[in-house]
Amino acid sequence: MKKLNLFNLAIFALCSIPLSADEGIKLEFKYKADDNFSLISTVEEDVKYNGRLNHHAQILSRVTERLTEVDKDGRGHIQGTFMTSEQSSGAGISKGSYKWGETFESDFWRDKSGRFEIDSRYFMPVIRDLPVFPDKKVKVGDEWNAEGYEAEDLRRGFGIEEPFHVPFVAKYKYERDEKGISSDSSKEEKTFQIITANYSLYYETPAISRPKGDYPVTTMGYSNRTIWWDNEKGQIDHYTENFRIVMETSLGNQYSFTGTTNVEVTEFKRSATEENVKDVMQKVEDLGLEDISVTKTEKGLTISLENIQFLPDSAVLQESEMVKIQKIGAILNEYEGNDLLIAGHTARAGSEESCQLLSEERASAVADFLVQLGVREKKHIFTQGFGSKVPVASNKTERGKAKNRRVEITILDK
Repeated sequence: MKKLNLFNLAIFALCSIPLSADEGIKLEFKYKADDNFSLISTVEEDVKYNGRLNHHAQILSRVTERLTEVDKDGRGHIQGTFMTSEQSSGAGISKGSYKWGETFESDFWRDKSGRFEIDSRYFMPVIRDLPVFPDKKVKVGDEWNAEGYEAEDLRRGFGIEEPFHVPFVAKYKYERDEKGISSDSSKEEKTFQIITANYSLYYETPAISRPKGDYPVTTMGYSNRTIWWDNEKGQIDHYTENFRIVMETSLGNQYSFTGTTNVEVTEFKRSATEENVKDVMQKVEDLGLEDISVTKTEKGLTISLENIQFLPDSAVLQESEMVKIQKIGAILNEYEGNDLLIAGHTARAGSEESCQLLSEERASAVADFLVQLGVREKKHIFTQGFGSKVPVASNKTERGKAKNRRVEITILDK
């Protein structure tokens, strides 16, 4: 048998060493059918018109994404629901709950690198093809560039009926690995890949695309984003951003938007199943709670508190109702990954305007109490008032009025 010389031994030793982190990792999105993700974005923004501060806005956006299909190439088909709630200093920024705002549906494919395939009729999401990862392994310190675009919704301000596309080239850098706690309800310790994504905008609207009336002639600005990427899950955990966007229009006006964004992404389980309806109803009965029903609705699983008691003509909860809501809070904690929507309803008494205001105030009172109990953070509870417009019984009887005087707590699926 021949003896191995030193050169052969060295080669053998090198081939026996396992690949280390120095060899790099492949960054890519990973999709699994029936996965559900919720994204909460909070924006602090100054809006200027022709150089003067118009207002300061607090904008909270909620996005839910459901993975309906994964194809042979690993692309994920996503059905998304987008909702935005805005509070402006022009009207006095509220310290209460976030009101449920206008919603938009969207439907798109996204590949493993992060690129979108989306129909032109969809206005959401606004930022597309970011992040985009290279088709190779990368290691700390590596940089790359990739094209993306913003799809701005300019229907209200300029009457432009399709998304207004503003292209950019993002510069990426894999900065470091960092240990941290997941944004998910699991609160696991994770090792995140810290990726920066920066881009500048300068876009002149082509003459062929210029509509009648006032329209953006030039769009410019920048965005600097830091992403905490969970490569094990193949998804963003959270990110921060600072930005400035300036639009100059054909009539000589200038709009500027400057601010910061914080986003967290969590995975949740769908609540609206027959099994969960029976389980929650059994818990309600075991707790000895009355005048409560549990149903599946379009948005999720809804717990309806009928005949809820406030001080007369007010939004001040009576003590007995606080005890009831505290017990309901224990049930809600079992769905801690899901956001909540609190809807207020009144019996018909007085004008519809007064009923509407009272229903909104009562929904906010319940939401604020749930925040006080620690059931959810403020940014994970939304409110909506319906006045007396959605009765479930006749307002001609006291029993009917009691059923109509209700607050509905929905464990959100979308």
